[in-house]
Amino acid sequence: MRVLGVDPGLTRCGVGVVEGQPGRSCRLVAYDVVRTDPGADLAARLLALDEALTGMIAEHRPDEVAVERVFSQHNVRTVMGTAQAGAVAVLAAARAGLPVRTYTPSEVKAAVTGSGQADKAQVTTMVTRLLRLSISPKPADAADALALAICHVWRGGTQARIEAARSAAVARAVTAARAADAVVRGASA
Repeated sequence: MRVLGVDPGLTRCGVGVVEGQPGRSCRLVAYDVVRTDPGADLAARLLALDEALTGMIAEHRPDEVAVERVFSQHNVRTVMGTAQAGAVAVLAAARAGLPVRTYTPSEVKAAVTGSGQADKAQVTTMVTRLLRLSISPKPADAADALALAICHVWRGGTQARIEAARSAAVARAVTAARAADAVVRGASA
């Protein structure tokens, strides 16, 4: 599975692509940080972000996209920009027909470090180790995006298999119920 992870931000948006399977090591495909000028018009910044994400999706052809879920912060202006950048990432993925899953920062930290309270340095260190990189991805936004992608490979892949098994079980139950109903109707005719 190839996953594009997005650590949304209006000024710096981390993007990372990894390949892997649940329970196995992941492989780095690419990472980048999309930057927009804080002094530029909001619409132009969001458009630039959309174009960059759309380009990365086209270039790297991920199977799925993982985006960090915005959580409440003290700075409302920062939250708004992060939420807008996250929405652009979800929209770019949806336009490409890709499934999107969102994760909280603590879910991502727990997946890659074992602790939902890990700091940015610990996340970067673990991403570097997990992807067997000789140097750490910089800035932290890039490492966070890669952590999101790794989290999704490991957790999202498992979730998808669980959902597929549930759907298959429901389909079998519906088929069995219809067959039993047909037998009952046939017997009473």
